[in-house]
Amino acid sequence: MPTQAHDFADQPVAVRLSGVRRVFGERPVLDGIDIEVRRGEFVSLLGPSGTGKTTLLRILAGLDTADGGRVEVAAARSVVFQEPRLVLAKRVWQNVVLGHAQNAKTRRLASAALEEVGLGRHADVWPKTLSGGEAQRVALARALAKEPHLLLLDEPFAALDALTRIRMHDLVAQLWRRHLPAVVLVTHDVDEAILMSDRVIVLNGGRVRFDTRIQMPRPRQRGEAGFTALRARLLAELGVVSSDTPAHA
Repeated sequence: MPTQAHDFADQPVAVRLSGVRRVFGERPVLDGIDIEVRRGEFVSLLGPSGTGKTTLLRILAGLDTADGGRVEVAAARSVVFQEPRLVLAKRVWQNVVLGHAQNAKTRRLASAALEEVGLGRHADVWPKTLSGGEAQRVALARALAKEPHLLLLDEPFAALDALTRIRMHDLVAQLWRRHLPAVVLVTHDVDEAILMSDRVIVLNGGRVRFDTRIQMPRPRQRGEAGFTALRARLLAELGVVSSDTPAHA
């Protein structure tokens, strides 16, 4: 059944950035970013390479620090990167609870998380035996095992083949609806952003250039009038085509 867009105004704030700056050398990669994201909201960040998307995500994850402005982020947060970043010397279930004591309690926690991503039978295998999609599902299970209020996704589907990517889109959407964290997804894929998000933010030149809420109900289909129109607008904001040029899926 189609799902309508939600109003998140009454939800707790998961991310609040005010005037955030990050400078490398003399170049401001982020130059006065103001963004607010609330619990349960799925937000995609689009922008050309080098425009600060990953830097912003790293600041949200606590892996980098801003040079100016104010950063407020939910304390319970997890990150999934483009590479699964599994420890090959540890079994799959141990990777899910990496950083925690390895005992019966954490084994149960890992097993539950692996069941959610469809890998319950893979708990005791070694990471090198997994496919790329399976390894990324383990990374997702590891992120969800922390019960995050904020889930950060740094192009987690980019290295996957087309069919696996579609399956991962569906899986992430299911898990998001079940757990309702705030999600911030960094992607270069305009279609992916429209299909998955409540809201799309375009960064360029270190600034927020466009911020729009997607009102189309889910599930969304490429080729729908609303989809095509939004795709054309986002491509125009990215400087790929002019706003009056038809875009084809």
